[in-house]
Amino acid sequence: MADFDDERIASLKQRNKTATLDRFLTFAGLALAGASAFFPWYVFFNADKFGINVASSSNSRELPDWPARNVFSVSPLAMVNKNEAARKAPPVDPLTTATVSDLGKQRDGGAMLEEQPFPGKSSFRLLHVSNGRALIEDPSGMYVVRIGSVLPDESRLAMIEQRDGKWVIITSKGDIYKND
Repeated sequence: MADFDDERIASLKQRNKTATLDRFLTFAGLALAGASAFFPWYVFFNADKFGINVASSSNSRELPDWPARNVFSVSPLAMVNKNEAARKAPPVDPLTTATVSDLGKQRDGGAMLEEQPFPGKSSFRLLHVSNGRALIEDPSGMYVVRIGSVLPDESRLAMIEQRDGKWVIITSKGDIYKND
């Protein structure tokens, strides 16, 4: 055994790269936080640099003396003259006469809509009843309805019941439709 065997040799200190990166990220985060806290105050005290600049315009009808462009030229007749004195509105007649003009009553075509016959009553028939619902059919198709549904005759389904072993539906108008 040698004399220096009992002494510990200090290891070389390795440079820790993660500590340097952590310090950099911490500094960058603090700098960003400080800038974000300071920026609103900077905008508040220097509002003239950050405000909205409104372009000035005139309300007159006169056009500038610039030469017309080749692509687009504004017609003075298309512009509204806002400098003109306010026009007087025609006086309003406060008297209600409750009359209607005859203008437009005569038509070039056939009979007017009011003179046409009213369509007949819509008919439908009961096909089947199951689970509180009824299957009905009219000329336009088949429908599954339940209590409260609007039927083709513009009434509502009020009741579904069984009479003499056959199912019937009763409408809100009181009509009874039997299963054939």
